[in-house]
Amino acid sequence: MPLHTTFKPLLLGSVKPAGWLRRQLAIQAAGLSGQLESLWADVGPDSGWLGGAGESWERGPYYLDGLIPLAYLLDDPALIGRGQKWIEWIIQSQSADGQFGPAANQDWWPRMVAVKALEQYAEVTGDERIPGFLERYFSYQLRKLPERPLAGWGQARAAENVLAVSWLHDRMPRQEWLDLAQLLFEQGLGWERFLGETLITGRAMTFNHLTHGPNVAMGLKNPAVRTLIFGEPDGDDRMVKTLALLDRWHGLVHGLFSGDEWLAGREPTRGVETCQIVEYMFTMELAARVFGHARYGDLLETAAYNLLPAAFDPLMRAHQYHQQANQIEASVADRDWSYSTNGANVFGLEPHFGCCTANFHQGWPKLVASLWAEAEGGLAALAYGPCRVSAGGFEIEEVTDYPFSGNIKFRVLAAGSDEPTPIRLRIPGWAEHFTLLVDGGELPVAPDDSGFVTITRSWSAGSELELRLPMHPRRVRRERQAVGVRVGPLVMVATPGEIWRPVPDAQGLGEWEVFPRRSWNMALCPDALVPLEDWEVRLSEVGPTPFGRDSIPVRVTAAGSRHLPEWKRDGGNAGPIPDGPLPTRWVNAFDLVPYGCATIRVAEFPTVCPVDGIEWPPSVRGQDR
Repeated sequence: MPLHTTFKPLLLGSVKPAGWLRRQLAIQAAGLSGQLESLWADVGPDSGWLGGAGESWERGPYYLDGLIPLAYLLDDPALIGRGQKWIEWIIQSQSADGQFGPAANQDWWPRMVAVKALEQYAEVTGDERIPGFLERYFSYQLRKLPERPLAGWGQARAAENVLAVSWLHDRMPRQEWLDLAQLLFEQGLGWERFLGETLITGRAMTFNHLTHGPNVAMGLKNPAVRTLIFGEPDGDDRMVKTLALLDRWHGLVHGLFSGDEWLAGREPTRGVETCQIVEYMFTMELAARVFGHARYGDLLETAAYNLLPAAFDPLMRAHQYHQQANQIEASVADRDWSYSTNGANVFGLEPHFGCCTANFHQGWPKLVASLWAEAEGGLAALAYGPCRVSAGGFEIEEVTDYPFSGNIKFRVLAAGSDEPTPIRLRIPGWAEHFTLLVDGGELPVAPDDSGFVTITRSWSAGSELELRLPMHPRRVRRERQAVGVRVGPLVMVATPGEIWRPVPDAQGLGEWEVFPRRSWNMALCPDALVPLEDWEVRLSEVGPTPFGRDSIPVRVTAAGSRHLPEWKRDGGNAGPIPDGPLPTRWVNAFDLVPYGCATIRVAEFPTVCPVDGIEWPPSVRGQDR
């Protein structure tokens, strides 16, 4: 195989969603994704990417990049037909020299996105026109880039182009594709130097492509792409160092780095852009396959199961441009973003810029497509969620409510060979211990250095694996003695309840501001009554709307907590976290819920400390006071 990767990606359609994850994709299809063409002119019938005189830059390709996997993973005829209309126009637009797309815009960048959509379409349909189309286009690039080099957004995102080239090189290996990859990297920005020795240590104050949040999320993949296509041996080490530096200077309590719209430091009121979330997920999906280390699945799940659902209302009718870890209202109030308008925090069709309106569609579908990969003639589970995988003669049903539960069953429905075949399962870095059962019997096994366990045996229909991952609360230490709380892959937050106020005369399916029902200023005393790690976790069924407010599947009783009146507002934001721990003579208890189930939330908590004579309200456990 010409590519250098630990795990090989499965073709789109090999993994299909099930359970709550299928319901989540169906919610997306019924919401803004499924109705966008009739609501938003930028991807409407006048789009330049459909031959019209309308928007001819990135928004059509962005939309298609998510529409194609969403349509085929749901087997939705209407969405499939809608996607084919875009695909056919793009194919027919190619000229004799290999160029394609709207003549009104010759920018390299939107074509990088369009070819990713074409490749997904080829995988799921087997359309034999696509490789030849790409061959002609990449040959065109190789001829033209010396005289018309990458610039602007394309220069910042050169790795996306190289990744698309690697897809063709895997199927049609040629030296010229390696030459093109090298040329693209030479013309791209120096991400590895910037994200290493010159990474800024605080909020960016002026625009630079290197400090733009979504650009950083894309630029992060440079080591993985260079390893994939050139076989560079130290890509994993470079990426680990880069991630550590980003976390040191810009990491937030929920696990992602700030970007509102530029890198902005570590305060919990800094924003994260929705484009940044889905592009970070795409980068982690790639890194998990190329480097084969469990840590990237951990990072992927953190973004997918916390920040992604939090970017939308529960029915995915509207989205935010920027979300906050400590978000005490979602409104047009003044906020000190690094660079954005006040409207960036509301839920709507196009809050602030329309890039996220076009780009968010890829998040859930690409997660599903990346749950499994091919590994040494068998399969590897890179991230967890309810699904069914069919590849290499295998058909496996993954039955789970993960991330809302740590129990995962893998039922073999078909096995294509009697020969011993490996199945590799990722053991999350947060799992202090785990139990693995094979056909009901416990299998003593330890993860290897990459964080995976491998079970090699002859499989047959009816074989069953069960992975049990106990999910206990754990603390995340922050500045000023503040703390966050996680359970498994979930970030847990306090919420005072929500009041959704519709904005009159809104476009799209609606626009809302959201405000708290009660006091939001909550603090934790992590070891007052019982240690945080022993706080009670209560599980229930995942409801029809997985991240809805009516049926929350995971709750933690924060035994040792209180409201903190001295923690004040700063306009529409929570004020700075008070230095702690502050002395207190009483504590109470309230519930923590998953980050993705709460729009109004506190995820980074100030701490309080009991003093002599502390008073405990009666029956403190389980009460919400």
